[in-house]
Amino acid sequence: MIIDSFDDKSEAIINPPQVESKFKCDVCLITFSNKIEDYVKTNFNLKQVGTFSCVNGEFPIYGFEYENKIICIYKTPVGACASVGMIEDVANMIDTKKFLVFGSAGILNKDACFNKVIVPTYAYRDEGTSYHYTKPQDYIKIKNSNIVVKFLTKHNIPYIEGKIWTTDAFYRETKNNYQKRKDDGCIAVDMECSAMQAVCDFRNLDLFYFVLGGDLLDSPKWDKNDLKKANHNFDNFNIALHLALYIS
Repeated sequence: MIIDSFDDKSEAIINPPQVESKFKCDVCLITFSNKIEDYVKTNFNLKQVGTFSCVNGEFPIYGFEYENKIICIYKTPVGACASVGMIEDVANMIDTKKFLVFGSAGILNKDACFNKVIVPTYAYRDEGTSYHYTKPQDYIKIKNSNIVVKFLTKHNIPYIEGKIWTTDAFYRETKNNYQKRKDDGCIAVDMECSAMQAVCDFRNLDLFYFVLGGDLLDSPKWDKNDLKKANHNFDNFNIALHLALYIS
């Protein structure tokens, strides 16, 4: 069964490629947005410090200086498997232990999440990747959520913390599964959080994670009106950038 896939008794057959001379930075930001990537390329003095190559094409990793800190940023593919694979490779291209992910999520509780940054505290593992990185259990703890909350509190940024549902199957978020997760206390749904935490735990990396609410599942009919706004929100990037300074 998939939940029995974690093997810490034998070596991996394939390992991430090792880079002799890594680019040293304080924090690495991970975005899902091509528009945020373009914004950073236009407004910051970037240096390409690495490239993730796969059959889909090339994903550049950039570095830049901001307030005397060295920050890296890259755009990741969507989904647990792809995003974890890229973390594996990037962690061997740059010298940092801190990865900060910001993006969007579907809202399961509109009253709790309205106009707030969502900080996952636990993620329900409804994906396959995490079961290869840690022992089976329904939820994985998002370890640095308290640090994200302290930053948001310090800067008077409205937030809500709670469980999140990570799923591989966007088009199989059924009404019954939605209700199960909501009844269990999940306030949002995404496609990466639990798997990203699992790989960071396995590789001894620090993950920092927050999202904005985009599409709304907590309604009579799926409401995607705010999805693009949440996906490409430049305020989201500014929060991430200053959170990077805070954790570095």
